[in-house]
Amino acid sequence: MRDPINHVTSVNQGTAIDPSLWNKLRDEDKDEASVASVSLTYWQDVSRRFRKNKAAMLGAIIIVLLILFALIGPLLSKHSYEEQNLSFANMPPRFDLYQVGDQYLYLHKNIKLYETTADGTLLELMSKNKEDMVKKQLVYTTISGDVIVDYSKKNTLILKDAKGNTLETVKNVSNQTYLLGTDHLGRDLLTRIMYGARISLLVAVIAALVNLVIGMMYGGIAGYFGGKVDNIMMRIVDVVSIIPLTLYVILIMVVLNSGLLSIIIALGSVYWVDMARIVRGQMLSLKEEEFVYAAKTIGTKPLQIITRHLLPNAMGSIIVTMTMLIPSAIFIEAFMSFIGLGVTAPMASWGTLCNEALESIRSFSYQLFFPAIAICITMIAFNFIGDGLRDALDPRLRK
Repeated sequence: MRDPINHVTSVNQGTAIDPSLWNKLRDEDKDEASVASVSLTYWQDVSRRFRKNKAAMLGAIIIVLLILFALIGPLLSKHSYEEQNLSFANMPPRFDLYQVGDQYLYLHKNIKLYETTADGTLLELMSKNKEDMVKKQLVYTTISGDVIVDYSKKNTLILKDAKGNTLETVKNVSNQTYLLGTDHLGRDLLTRIMYGARISLLVAVIAALVNLVIGMMYGGIAGYFGGKVDNIMMRIVDVVSIIPLTLYVILIMVVLNSGLLSIIIALGSVYWVDMARIVRGQMLSLKEEEFVYAAKTIGTKPLQIITRHLLPNAMGSIIVTMTMLIPSAIFIEAFMSFIGLGVTAPMASWGTLCNEALESIRSFSYQLFFPAIAICITMIAFNFIGDGLRDALDPRLRK
């Protein structure tokens, strides 16, 4: 609409208002006038700010991929986590190939010769024809003639043809049969890492449920009632928290034996104490708000006040705390399995995979690298999500 000030003469002087000032706005003027900031609710604003956090979104994508990796991956794998093939033990994810005639051969560190395809698919472990202990040589028979493995030099393997000429590697290929290699028993490392991801996700879900159910209610009741109730309940929390988690697991193992169930019960017994402390602090500050007094005035029961009014208002801190505690729970499970207090063989866990890889870390370091990097990536992803939620849920950052 045009500015009426430039077209209107003072009404006191008896001049009429220009009728053209009351014409309808043009469409282009309407579009310009309609530009305004959209009003968002608190949770819509939280979602918007979380999506703008690149690190948090990266962490969320990694966790989604990890879930798909753990749930769908084993269904697509040609190997099971307990399947053993000692002929293909300690096979690396990449190796060098020799070509003898039309055959491709791989010489293993353990002085074993394998027949493969040109792309790196393992075919079979070749049987040695004879062994010369004096010259320290092994003789293998191939389609194109005999080949000799010379191991006379320390830490060096040389492949020769029947005339004694040294053969050179023709190319370096990926292991197409076992993409991440195998362990000391010939089990597929990729499949075992997939099953280890299932255990880590299970521990993450249990930690989240324990924090939400036990930690929230325990801390909410202690903070709301205060006084003697608060003192007694928090002293129980102090007693529970000072006893090491390892001792809980050992005591539970005496009754239930070693395994994932022992770790789950141990986490369920003690992992809620940090959440309880956080929720208690939130309750102590929120219970003095006016909406709580209004709820009391109309006769709302204490449990309803805690669940319907106080906990929803503290949900921001609860979600952030829960997200930060999940990677800690995953690390605890991996550590317990690493020291032998977790899942038992042949079940695969990232901690047990790291433990099994220690014996051959110098020769086959990839067996430790892959499960260790899986633990690191998972913990970093959850920490990214926790940091993103902490920033998104902070009302002081709302714009």
